[in-house]
Amino acid sequence: MRDYSVTTTAREAGFAALAGIRSSGYANLVVNEVLARARLSSDDARFVTELVYGVCRNQGTLDQVIEMAAGRELRTLQPAVVDVLRLGSQQLLRMRVPAHAAVSSSVGLAKDQIGHRVAGVVNAILRRVAGRDWDEWLDLLTQGMDPEQSLAVRTCHPSWIVDAYAACLPEAELAEALEANNRPPLPTLAVRPTLMTRDELLVSGGEATAYSAWGVARRGDPWEVPAVRDGRAGVQDEGSQLVAGVLARVDAPGGPWLDMCAGPGGKAALLTGLARERLEHVVAADIHPHRARLVTDALKGYPGPALVMVADGRAPAWGSRFSRVMLDTPCTGLGALRRRPEARWRKTPSDLTSLVALQRTLLDRACESVVPGGVVAYVTCSPHVAETAEVVMGRDGIEILNAPAHLPGVPGVSASSDPRFIQLWPHRHGTDAMFCALLRRVA
Repeated sequence: MRDYSVTTTAREAGFAALAGIRSSGYANLVVNEVLARARLSSDDARFVTELVYGVCRNQGTLDQVIEMAAGRELRTLQPAVVDVLRLGSQQLLRMRVPAHAAVSSSVGLAKDQIGHRVAGVVNAILRRVAGRDWDEWLDLLTQGMDPEQSLAVRTCHPSWIVDAYAACLPEAELAEALEANNRPPLPTLAVRPTLMTRDELLVSGGEATAYSAWGVARRGDPWEVPAVRDGRAGVQDEGSQLVAGVLARVDAPGGPWLDMCAGPGGKAALLTGLARERLEHVVAADIHPHRARLVTDALKGYPGPALVMVADGRAPAWGSRFSRVMLDTPCTGLGALRRRPEARWRKTPSDLTSLVALQRTLLDRACESVVPGGVVAYVTCSPHVAETAEVVMGRDGIEILNAPAHLPGVPGVSASSDPRFIQLWPHRHGTDAMFCALLRRVA
């Protein structure tokens, strides 16, 4: 970790971003919006990004530190005061900002943004936080805990997520998998097949992805790349590229393809190129108009009108059946925690009930929308068994195919729940934890 010496303006931007995220904003969108308004230097912008994402990632454990240092529950403090304390604690414990700078700037931030009367409380609590380093706080917090509770605190995950990971990973890999969620991924680009090759994209810098034939991992702003701006390439995690490729590789009848929950459009764009190589086409649908517009934008590089519709997959508006159907279903997102750091503290086990019901219904409609002999790819960005194997199993008239056979160059992809399913992992494959099952409708 690097040392920082930044202006208060950067901390004000961090405070504004944290307030926006606390009001149910998405970290990536809020941070980008705040930075666009603040017009900070590149160093200060990097500081704000690291600070805010770090707070979002470490929030549960930071809160326990703050409560222990304060001797009171966070709910007894104003939410804005809690934001200042989280920002200050992140700097003290995880960013190596000098203690005097972290404390004094946080006190100043509290005075300016909340009022002078809270300055003493912020000062006293953060001075106690500064009295121990991160490892010392972890040792103190985890005294008397069982191993999985301790692991949850040390890796900054809710216990229920640790339990979900433990149910589908060998014990020896559990800590490594959780720690992988705390390492921000490199931006990954994917070419649009028929519009450009990966070799052409590599000219803009970066390295070829380990397993996907279409991907390039590249530091920096993707919009600096001309091919991204003009629609010949787009931002897409390598795991997302791989599961889209699996649907394209499996044997299926000729005919149109369907992407049922297509927003924001990465898979639809890749599938469109792969379908066009066979002189076939993709219909993309999403229930939300703004996400359908994102799909249209993702397809802008392809000639001709984009076949995008606003449609509820639970009550399909399409009047035909398809040879291949991609169902990347809404889920808890437990497989993308490294890029959505705030999600781990927003989701709860109770969210599974409604999500699983939706997933089952959407998969029912997907299976009805495929021709006899056609194939559905059921995809989630979650490894939770309730959202994956339990949704897929036990369907009449459906044959479960060997999905890992279509990723022959990728090791360790068979899911523990059933070797016919694909389960990717950040710590094994450097991708999001994508799940994929291939289902063929029996003629």
